[in-house]
Amino acid sequence: MEKDITFHYPHDLLSLLIDAIPALCRSKKDVILFFKGAGIAPGITNDLVRKINNDKDSIRKHEIVRTVLTRLNEKGEATLRERREVLKRVVEFEDFSACWPSDQLKAKGLVAEIRRVINVKDAFTRMDLEREEERKKRQGAQIEKRKKDEQHREDLRRVRAELLSLFKETDPRKRGTLLEVVLNKLFEVNGFLVQEAFTLKGTDGEGIIEQIDGVVALDGSFYLVEMKWWDKPLGKNDVTPHLLNVYHRGQTRGIFISASGYTEPAITLFRDALQKSIFVLCKLEEIVFLLEKEGDLKELFREKIKAAAIHKNPLYEPLSFNAV
Repeated sequence: MEKDITFHYPHDLLSLLIDAIPALCRSKKDVILFFKGAGIAPGITNDLVRKINNDKDSIRKHEIVRTVLTRLNEKGEATLRERREVLKRVVEFEDFSACWPSDQLKAKGLVAEIRRVINVKDAFTRMDLEREEERKKRQGAQIEKRKKDEQHREDLRRVRAELLSLFKETDPRKRGTLLEVVLNKLFEVNGFLVQEAFTLKGTDGEGIIEQIDGVVALDGSFYLVEMKWWDKPLGKNDVTPHLLNVYHRGQTRGIFISASGYTEPAITLFRDALQKSIFVLCKLEEIVFLLEKEGDLKELFREKIKAAAIHKNPLYEPLSFNAV
């Protein structure tokens, strides 16, 4: 039985109890013993006991039960345990032979009805509790989502600040190295599976034969990422090593990010390379603009990948990013 049912006896249940308990008890003293067995304090029944002792005909069993149950109801939470115990003793009553023969059928019917009422009310109570639990879960999920969203925005603001600070760096080599670190952080914050920069060495002492700035995974495909911050647009010879790195890995695709843009021959080279794999060209200014607008990096690259795959345009710039 849920707390909601016994916190206060509802009217229908109270009426059934007032009829049932007198039928279960042969005498007025048995009624008092019934309540005493339920742990009800003498203070609630003392005046009734005196009335029975002084003049047993001055009060009926129903009046005793009504008085006691009403007093229990009025005390609210303080007598919750006693109300629960009274209900428990009634619904678990099995030996109806102790009742007056004329009351046995009546007592059985009343106990059965009390059980039914409690079961119905329990069902509604459980549904209410389930609805409340579901509401709390939704509320908790919303709070958790807001926390995650705020953390995501804070992470993006931090990465944006790190990226903007690179514009003050005068050492091109140091700036290029830091760009790799910052952009890999940006990919990670935006939910890309990331492997940071790594190198491959030859097996015959050739030293480093490949240097990869990073690898990201998007929608089930892997992309080798190359990042350049030069002072002039990248030409055909500048981007060819990245093409070869992608070609040598079968199903791998490529992303190239440049702070200085691309020459037309370099763009043409990537456009022709789309026959063998997907290549996406990106300008650093697009990413800066995206961070200013708190946009979705995955959606930006999905649009670029779609343009490369369908329209053979490796350097597609969504209109929303052309304002830079």
